[in-house]
Amino acid sequence: MIKVLFFSHTITMPLHNLRRVKAIILLPLLLSGCFDHYRTTENLCDDNPDVCQPLNLNDGQCRIQRTNLIWQRYDTLQTPTEQHKFKELKATKEYQFCLEYAARIEPTELKQRKTKRIQALYHSYESIERLNQELQSSQDPHIIYYRWSQGDQIAKQQFIALEGDKKLEHPELQLALARYYVNKDKPKTIDLLHHSLSLYKAKDNINISILRSLSTLYYQQHDMAAAYVWNNISTHYQPNNTPQKITLHNPFKLTENERKKLDSVTLNIIATLNNGQYHRTDIMMQ
Repeated sequence: MIKVLFFSHTITMPLHNLRRVKAIILLPLLLSGCFDHYRTTENLCDDNPDVCQPLNLNDGQCRIQRTNLIWQRYDTLQTPTEQHKFKELKATKEYQFCLEYAARIEPTELKQRKTKRIQALYHSYESIERLNQELQSSQDPHIIYYRWSQGDQIAKQQFIALEGDKKLEHPELQLALARYYVNKDKPKTIDLLHHSLSLYKAKDNINISILRSLSTLYYQQHDMAAAYVWNNISTHYQPNNTPQKITLHNPFKLTENERKKLDSVTLNIIATLNNGQYHRTDIMMQ
C-alpha cells in the first residue's frame, strides 16, 4: 500500500492504482503541450509581426486569402522546406489575385485602406519573386511542373526527362504528361489519363479535367460508347452534377438499349474510382 497526499488529505491505495492516478495527473500536462499554439490569427500576428506585414490587415477585402497566407507563412517560418515554400508561393498568388481586384475598389471610408491594399499588392509581387528564386533549383517534380507552367522551358525539359520515374506516380503529374502528349500521341495520352485515375486513393478528389479529356479524346476517335460513359462520369463528379453543355441532339448516336447498358458500366467505374481501385476499363458495345 502507498500513501498519497492530495492537498490536505492523505489517501492510502495499492501501487497499481497509484500508477493510474499518475497517468490522470500527467494527462492535462501532455494535452496542454498539444494545444500550445496560436488560436487566432491576431495572436499569431502580435507575436510574429514580420509574418503579417505589410498585408492589408483589418480590411474586409481578401480576408480569407490573407488569413490562409499568414498561417502558411508561419508554417514556412517554423519548417522552411521546399514543400512549405511552394505552398506559400501558391497562397501568395491567390492573395495577389484577390488584391489586384481589391486595389481598384474605392473605399467609402478610410481612404488609406486603398493605399494599404496597393502596398500589400506590391509586397506580394516581391514575395512571389523571392519564392520563385528560392525554388529555382528544386528537384521536386511538382515544383518543376509549376515552373514549366509559368513558361520555364528548362523546367519543361526537366519534367519530360522524368517520364517513367516513380517520382511522377501522382495523378496530377500524369495529367501533366498527358497534356504534353495530347497533340503528339493521342493513344499514349489516353493511356496516361487512365493511369492517372488508377493512382487515386479512396475518397480523393478527382480532377474532372481527366474525365472530360477522356470523353473528348474518345469522341474524336469516334468511340461513342467510351465517349458517352466518360461524359456521364465527368457529369457525376461535377459540382451539383451539372451536365456539360451539348448542343447536338443525341451526339453519341446510341440507341436507348445501348445507353442503358452503358449506364450500368458508368456506375461500375464510378464505384471503382470512389474505392480507389480503378484499373483501365475498355468499353465495347456488344
